[in-house]
Amino acid sequence: MRIAVTGAKGRIGSAVLALAAGAGHDTVAIDRAWQSDPASGSVALELSDYDALVAALSGCDALIHLAAIPGPGRHPDHVVHANNVVSSYNALRAAVDAGVPRICQASSVNAIGGRFSSWPPRYDYFPLDEVHPSYAEDPYSLSKWICEQQADALARRYEAVGIASLRFHGVVREFGDTARWLAYPDVVQKQLWGYVGLDATADACLRAVTAGIVGHEVFYIVAPQTMMEVPSLELKERYYPDVPVRGDLDGNRGFFDCSKAATLLGWEHHAM
Repeated sequence: MRIAVTGAKGRIGSAVLALAAGAGHDTVAIDRAWQSDPASGSVALELSDYDALVAALSGCDALIHLAAIPGPGRHPDHVVHANNVVSSYNALRAAVDAGVPRICQASSVNAIGGRFSSWPPRYDYFPLDEVHPSYAEDPYSLSKWICEQQADALARRYEAVGIASLRFHGVVREFGDTARWLAYPDVVQKQLWGYVGLDATADACLRAVTAGIVGHEVFYIVAPQTMMEVPSLELKERYYPDVPVRGDLDGNRGFFDCSKAATLLGWEHHAM
């Protein structure tokens, strides 16, 4: 396959490019920080340049869209929201116009609210699944929820297109990197003590564009255990005593149900 990757110079983008190349795929690496080099397949462009984006995607079999401002606070709220919402729509729509049938885009566990919400964030039940409603409050989380709605809309209009929105969570290179989160207990409480490995994240992206998805599907891409030694049910009772449990939180099982990714993508998160 010929796979285009936006945000290709980022941490996840770089891992996806390496994994795709190792699997024998050709890649088109798109990033505004690149120097364009047709020989190496790198393209420098802003995703606001729609015509250039369509041209870059022409001839590709798949798009993995990773470019975004990765959280609130680094830029004014309106900049975060506008950048992420416009770039996601442009990427999805340009892929359609370029005849690219398989699309993966980076969403976030925060698409339903969480880390950047006021305390306590609203959760209706645990573990969370993809049908849980969104209570997003901040511009970043809202932008990720909207990117999923954009995918819904385009999948309704263009029935031949398959789109996967992957809800990543606290991407780390190795499990030991999760220790930095423990210095911010209010943060890890809101984000439910979750994380995901970088290699597993890249693997999910490739699986998303090779699994033959029809329409639009959302997936949680999170490690199956929390980063904590404290049992999950104890954490739940301590911080979210009023939230009902509808599934398995035994031991250190995570608060995110990733069974859909296992079933439809064949994805699993191996021990790090």
